[in-house]
Amino acid sequence: MLRTHTCGELRIGDTGKDVILAGWLQRSRDLGGMTFIDLRDRFGITQLAFNMETDATLCGKARELGREFVLQVTGQVVERSNKNPKMETGDVEILVTDLRVLNTSEVPPFTIEENTDGGDELRMKYRYLDIRRNAVRRNLELRHKLAFETRRYLSDNLFLEVETPVLIKSTPEGARDFLVPSRIHAGQFYALPQSPQTFKQLLMVGGLDRYFQIVKCFRDEDLRADRQPEFTQIDCEMSFVNREDILSTFEGLARYLFKTVKGLDIMPFARITYADAMKYYGSDKPDTRFGMKFVELQQMLQGAGFPLFDEAQLVAGIKVEGCGDYSRKQLDELTDWVRRPQVGAKGLVYVKFQNDGAIKSSVDKFYTSDQLHQLLEACDALPGDLLLIMAGETHATRKALGELRLEMGKRLGLRNPDKYACLWVVDFPLLEWNAEAQRFFAMHHPFTSPLPEDAQLLATDPAMVRANAYDMVINGVEIGGGSIRIFDRELQATMFDALGFSPQEAQNQFGFLLDAFRYGAPPHGGIALGFDRLCSLFGGSDSIRDFIAFPKNNAARDVMIDSPSPVDQAQLKELHLKLDQKQS
Repeated sequence: MLRTHTCGELRIGDTGKDVILAGWLQRSRDLGGMTFIDLRDRFGITQLAFNMETDATLCGKARELGREFVLQVTGQVVERSNKNPKMETGDVEILVTDLRVLNTSEVPPFTIEENTDGGDELRMKYRYLDIRRNAVRRNLELRHKLAFETRRYLSDNLFLEVETPVLIKSTPEGARDFLVPSRIHAGQFYALPQSPQTFKQLLMVGGLDRYFQIVKCFRDEDLRADRQPEFTQIDCEMSFVNREDILSTFEGLARYLFKTVKGLDIMPFARITYADAMKYYGSDKPDTRFGMKFVELQQMLQGAGFPLFDEAQLVAGIKVEGCGDYSRKQLDELTDWVRRPQVGAKGLVYVKFQNDGAIKSSVDKFYTSDQLHQLLEACDALPGDLLLIMAGETHATRKALGELRLEMGKRLGLRNPDKYACLWVVDFPLLEWNAEAQRFFAMHHPFTSPLPEDAQLLATDPAMVRANAYDMVINGVEIGGGSIRIFDRELQATMFDALGFSPQEAQNQFGFLLDAFRYGAPPHGGIALGFDRLCSLFGGSDSIRDFIAFPKNNAARDVMIDSPSPVDQAQLKELHLKLDQKQS
């Protein structure tokens, strides 16, 4: 070992010890007779002291060192005369007797400090330098802790960790696959897994009973802050269970992680149906840290001659407490905000219930004072409150009002990252109609079981079938989802038929699973939790990239290793591929 201690462990009780440390030069300070260096490794920072009077040569050598030089020092632990209470090692320093430069460093392209001067793209290009920063290191340590405790909890609950294949068969459902051409089998392709879904079901057929895997998955889709082309999920499956068993087990996992990793005892998860989530929040992943539930108002407001309301499928509003004094300028700015393409609303109607009891609205000429009073009463508004109302087609209006609700929650400081509101969203639609393709698609995936009471509708009225599915939502983020699976071959065939698969197409794509169901598949179900999203939630960040060691940027590129990149024509020839001349 090139060191006897790390740079984060020495304390006042170590005074007098002879030690050897190794690490990177964080910063140096030349004070004339003394030179001080902060030496950093993964575990912390220790101050090194060089005395010109006792060893001018060594002190002079220390003054020639640059930032990020890799050093090994030998010296004695002494008490600092000027202690630093902000450092865990701030009571001591090392009086250096020997200095060895293990490696030099060029001047880094950005400062390796808590608050760096490097932008996102620059830090991604030099990610190995960015990882030296405490903020990034803490994120990766949090990721490790979450993975470790997840494995402990699941292992204690009799789950087996099993690896499933990475080179698999492409399927037409779900997101776009990443394809891998086969050299041996000309013209044929593997796909990288979007999920180990069918394999974990086969493990249940194989009798393993409880499976889990912290697994890489791949989806070739457009990126957002919470998406990467490759991501990690906690993938799980259980046999001989119903929905309540799964919700109990994985609510237990979440509460265990909050307790062991963050030291928090969180409340039992609330539950809400998909229909109610859309009706009251305009989202299937509602943020319930604050109120502002939708109130449907069409019965009160239609028929007064206001075209926006009279012609709408839905008129709905939210009550914003304490904002009845908003100025016209503030309300106009909100109107402009909802008209942005990202929200897509036609406009915004307001009713202000001022502190003096006066009512002002943008629709005064269509409604009497009594009608507006009744409207305020229907929304439980008090003096000082503000109503914001939207109207239009039901789905679009709910979506836009949901975006406005989240924005108002953000502006009013109601989306506190240190507060956690956890819930299960249940009873999703099993299928959704795609007008362009003129067929149904599975809302989750084709192996999701219908609710038992809706199963008979699958062959006659598929749009009305609810799924025996569930999503875990925390603070408005979908952490994961799952379902009770179809384990009956005939029901699975009916599902494929509802999705527009011919029997031959179903056999070609999923024959291996249908064949397995011939041999006594047990009732089973499972869940997959987004591990990257869980890390960002626990770390208080909106971006999963902060918790991935080597993430891609928003263009799905790794700017550090310059990937994706062209390959040699000889490689393409081996894979029986030929680039279009325009591409080459």
